[in-house]
Amino acid sequence: MKLYNLKDHQQQVSFGQAVRQGLGRNQGLFFPAELPFFEDVDSLLEQDFVTRSTAILSAFIGDELAQETVAQMVGNAFQFPAPIATVKEGIYALELFHGPTLAFKDFGGRFMAQSLAAVSESDGKITILTATSGDTGAAVAHAFYGMDNIKVVILYPKGKISPLQEKLFCTLGKNITTVAVNGTFDDCQALVKQAFDDAELREEVGLNSANSINISRLMAQICYYFEAVSQMPKAQRESLVVSVPSGNFGNLTAGLLAKAIGLPVKRFIAATNVNDTVPRYLQTGEWSPAPTVATLSNAMDVSQPNNWPRIEELCQEKGWGLDTLGYGAVTDEQTAETLREMEQDGYLCEPHGAIAYRLLSEQLGEGETGLFLCTAHPAKFKEVVDDILGCDIALPGPLAKHNALPLLSLERDNDFDQLKAVLRDVQ
Repeated sequence: MKLYNLKDHQQQVSFGQAVRQGLGRNQGLFFPAELPFFEDVDSLLEQDFVTRSTAILSAFIGDELAQETVAQMVGNAFQFPAPIATVKEGIYALELFHGPTLAFKDFGGRFMAQSLAAVSESDGKITILTATSGDTGAAVAHAFYGMDNIKVVILYPKGKISPLQEKLFCTLGKNITTVAVNGTFDDCQALVKQAFDDAELREEVGLNSANSINISRLMAQICYYFEAVSQMPKAQRESLVVSVPSGNFGNLTAGLLAKAIGLPVKRFIAATNVNDTVPRYLQTGEWSPAPTVATLSNAMDVSQPNNWPRIEELCQEKGWGLDTLGYGAVTDEQTAETLREMEQDGYLCEPHGAIAYRLLSEQLGEGETGLFLCTAHPAKFKEVVDDILGCDIALPGPLAKHNALPLLSLERDNDFDQLKAVLRDVQ
C-alpha cells in the first residue's frame, strides 16, 4: 500500500511507515495513492463482520502484510458487534458503543494498536501522543494499556469533557499518562502538531499519533459502514442516506471512503453542533473557523477539523462535488429537544447521536432510507442525559468500575515546553 502526503505529494510511504509516523512532512495527512474497489458488494455484504473487514483491510494494505496477519489483527480488534436498531420506519441507528470503552473509537483504536504492533521494529521506542475531545482518549488508552515498549500520552481540555469520559481513561496508570490542559481541544491538537514538527523531540521519544489522522484508525472505521448496510434489507440499500455526527471529521471521511470502494450510499450528511466551520464552508465557500464553543456534544467541539483535507481530496479524486454533501448545525436547545422526542419514540440516545438523527429526519427525502451513527453509550453523558430526560441511567460495567477509581491526570498549561517535559519524563 502506498500513501502520499497531502501537503507534499512527493513524499510517499508504505502502510507501515504511515502507521508509525502518523503525520507526514509539514503536518501533512497521508492518503491512499490507489483505492481498491469491490465490484460484487452483495457477496461481500453476506460475509460475517470479521471476514468482510479482513477482505476490505487486506485490499487496502496489499501484500505488505500477509492476509493471515490482517485476519488476526481484525479478530483481535473487532471483538464486539456493531448492530443497527430501528428508531422509526425507514430510519436506523448504527450503534457503535458496544466495545470496551462504549464508543465508536474502540474500532479504530484497537485496530491501530494491532497495526502498530505488526509493523513496529522490535527495538524501537514508541510514544503515542494524541489529543481527545472525549472518546478517543479512552479508546486509545484501553487499546494500548499494558503493551510492552509503548508509552501513551493523552491530552484533553480540562473541564471540557464529561466526568465519566474522564474517569474511563484517566484512572489507568501504568504506560498511560493523561494530561488535563488548560485550554480547548483545538489547543490540545495544536500542541500535538507542534510536537510532531519538532524533529529532535520526535526522534528522541519515538512519537506517533493515535488521532484519526492515523490512517490505520481511519481504515478500521470504513468497516462498520459495510457492517451496517449488511444488516439492512437489500431493497433499502440503494436509497441510503447516512448522517454522521462530526467533530474532527474522521468518521465522515471513513464513510466516504466506504462509498468510494463500492458501498451503496446515496449521500451523506455532515452533522455538527454550533462549532460549524464545515457547514458554513459548504454554504458560503469560505473557510473561517471561529473560536471553539463548549456544547452538550463535547466530542464535536472542534472548530478546525483535521480530516477535512482528506474529504476534499477524495471528492476531487472521485469527481464528487462538495455540494452533494448534506450538512447542518444543531444548537444545544435543539439537541435537548431531539433527545426528548427520541425518548418518546422509545429510543434512548445521547447528544452526538441526537444531532445526527435530527438533521437526518429533516433532510430525508421520500423513498430514502436513513441511517445515523450513535457514537457513544448514553451513560457516557449521564449527567447531561439525566438532566434533559429526568431519568437515572444505570452505569454499564466499564463505567461503574472506573468511576470508583481516583483520577491520575497531570494538569498543565497550554504550553509546548510543559508538554515536552511530560514526554521526556514518561520515558
